[in-house]
Amino acid sequence: MKIISLFNHKGGVSKTTTAFNLGWMLAEQGHKTLVVDADPQCNLTALVLDYNSVDDIEDFYSENPGCDIASGLDPIMAGSLSGISSGTPSQTDNENLFLYCGNLKLSEFETQISVALTTSQAIPAIRNIPGSINELLRATAEKHDFEYIIIDMSPSVGALNQCLLMSSDYFIVPTSPDFFCAQAIKSLASVVPKWNDEVDRFRGEGIDYKFPQRPPKFLGFISQRYRPRGGAPAKSFQRWIDVIKHTVSEDLIPALHPLGMSVELEVFRSCVSGDEPFNLANVADFNSLIAQSQKHNVPVFALADEQLEQSGVILEKMMGNRENFRAVFATLASDIHSLTE
Repeated sequence: MKIISLFNHKGGVSKTTTAFNLGWMLAEQGHKTLVVDADPQCNLTALVLDYNSVDDIEDFYSENPGCDIASGLDPIMAGSLSGISSGTPSQTDNENLFLYCGNLKLSEFETQISVALTTSQAIPAIRNIPGSINELLRATAEKHDFEYIIIDMSPSVGALNQCLLMSSDYFIVPTSPDFFCAQAIKSLASVVPKWNDEVDRFRGEGIDYKFPQRPPKFLGFISQRYRPRGGAPAKSFQRWIDVIKHTVSEDLIPALHPLGMSVELEVFRSCVSGDEPFNLANVADFNSLIAQSQKHNVPVFALADEQLEQSGVILEKMMGNRENFRAVFATLASDIHSLTE
């Protein structure tokens, strides 16, 4: 079983859409997969379940106990020493894909986790909080025999995200072609090693719920949310894509590699179809397809012709875009499987 986080503390880079599409494709390719909504805004949960109000999701939670990650963490956050139990994720319309729902209550845990990361380890209920996320996810994976767990994280550098990332085996950084995303990646070169150093004491003796002994490895980044022209990114987008590639190579990798926190370049090149170092995929703007994807609660590449709700030339264009997305995500899922075997 492998846990893969999608993380970028710069918002608006399509993390949620990518998590859903990637998780669905891994499941479609035969890998039993769990997607985890770890963002208190619960966008992934809304996308998959199509709930329209707070009452709707409250009813769903009450009818499906253990379906959300917050309820799984509740006992340890409340100071219980009775132990973490595995969750009960919900099956999606894809028989091989399951959802661990989000919950606004996750934002309430942020302060408790932050205090636990910085306070004395003398109090058992406190010292076990940071690693409880790792314990919960792995217990759930073992119970339900998941091969992959894909985590959709919020755009922040808070304590919750620190524990989620450090509980992962791998992480991917979705990017958008703009100045702020380039700056965010540069800052990750200092944030991620700092996070790793801070959780090191929660990997040793005297901790019931430990972090994995090995830190997560950076698999690569995804270039997305650009508008294509002639089959390639338009010039204005390409400029920032090139800046991001340079920042990853010159800032992020040199900071991560000495700590064993990135896959080797030779391994990447042997497993990934593209020829650009650490660039896992190029995903153009979902554009009009994303609205239909959200309406019908399926990935863009799984939309049926009638769900596109168009005709003539527009329908043909949308069908072509849909198949392009299918090819991109099929290759991405296969490459990730090769990288993580």
